Amino acid sequence: MRKKKKWKSEKVIQVDAKDVEGWVLPSMPGLITDILISLDDRFLYFSNWLHGDIRQYDISDPHHPKLVGQVVIGGSIRGKVTEKDGKQPQIPKVQGRASEAGPQMIQLSLDGKRLYVTDSLFSVWDRQFYPETTKAGSVLLQIDVDTDKGGLKINDKFLVDFGKEPNGPALAHEVRYPGGDCSSDIWPVIDEDSEKSKK
Repeated sequence: MRKKKKWKSEKVIQVDAKDVEGWVLPSMPGLITDILISLDDRFLYFSNWLHGDIRQYDISDPHHPKLVGQVVIGGSIRGKVTEKDGKQPQIPKVQGRASEAGPQMIQLSLDGKRLYVTDSLFSVWDRQFYPETTKAGSVLLQIDVDTDKGGLKINDKFLVDFGKEPNGPALAHEVRYPGGDCSSDIWPVIDEDSEKSKK
């Protein structure tokens, strides 16, 4: 008779709710809508759609992850944080354009140095939480990643503005690398014969 194995989980990361004013509830929870791990298993990333930030954790010790990078993209939290809960987040502009929503789907390059983020979840949710996004269109931003010590920084030279589409503003949900990324099963096809001929 086979012995039954037990499985257990351990909570090591938590996104605390924030006290807010002028929102549907007095407290705004975090809402993680995408998560990924770098190919070297060193960093974990997630997007916190309502609060509007992306976080980077060093998970070299998975039982004790360390927050090593955080960047604000947008979010519902802006202008609503109470004095008790800290400073109002500043929403950055890239080439004069601010995200009207929060960070949603994220894709990490294979070398782990570029994190791309879109800000549309589902159109019905976008209309409810970020009505301005449906009018202005969504954006695709690039976050530069420090893969040595950890750290995130918005690249101010990279912007795809889906508000300027020929048929009107569009809501971009997810993008993929042609040759694969850290969260996909799409990988470059390597022709072994041609690789051998190069040697």
